Amino acid sequence: MKLSILIPVYNEKTTILKVLDIIKKVKLGNIGKEIIIVDDGSTDGTREILKNLNKKNIKIFFHKKNQGKGAAIKTGLKYITGDIILIQDADLEYDPNDYPKLLEPILKGKANIVYGSRFLKKHRPKYYFYYLGNLALNLFISLLYQKRITDMETCYKVFKRDIIKNIRLKAKGFDFEPEITTKIIKKGHKIIEVPIEYRCRSFKEGKKINWKDGIKALWYIIKYRFTD
Repeated sequence: MKLSILIPVYNEKTTILKVLDIIKKVKLGNIGKEIIIVDDGSTDGTREILKNLNKKNIKIFFHKKNQGKGAAIKTGLKYITGDIILIQDADLEYDPNDYPKLLEPILKGKANIVYGSRFLKKHRPKYYFYYLGNLALNLFISLLYQKRITDMETCYKVFKRDIIKNIRLKAKGFDFEPEITTKIIKKGHKIIEVPIEYRCRSFKEGKKINWKDGIKALWYIIKYRFTD
């Protein structure tokens, strides 16, 4: 059994090595780990860090220009060899020490898809407006698709390999989140959610998503309800 950890990266020179260090230290028993990094046209020095990285058990790919998170994920999916795929952001908002908790439902045969939810435990939002926006999107998708989701926008999405390989993805940016979620639901797959740790960083620290992405997410939730 092997876990493929897919990391889309864009301008994360201050955190990428720290994230990789934590990932390497996470104990998963007899489950092997491979790390696939896709640098999405970084301009802050991240590319140079990655080029000089010890590449044992790590595959690194580079986009010449910034295309978006969805585009980076699609590139990475071409090179995965693991039985389970986990998406990891390159910042430090999400804690890789949650991997065992995320993998448990799949390893026990209870799920094929697991989302790590920031909202299944006490959550202290840094930006209350964005917190309310997340709640609104989750409520909207739950009502429109008749499936309860508490955290569609979570970074931590874990899939059995055959599930995500059989979904045709179009998204290039943050619209990856509503696209993958709505298409999973429409295919009849069940999403299990587990509570995770989360430390919201500030925009000064490099947070990239903004309110416009929330509006786009709402549009894509509606669009994919009626189209493929």
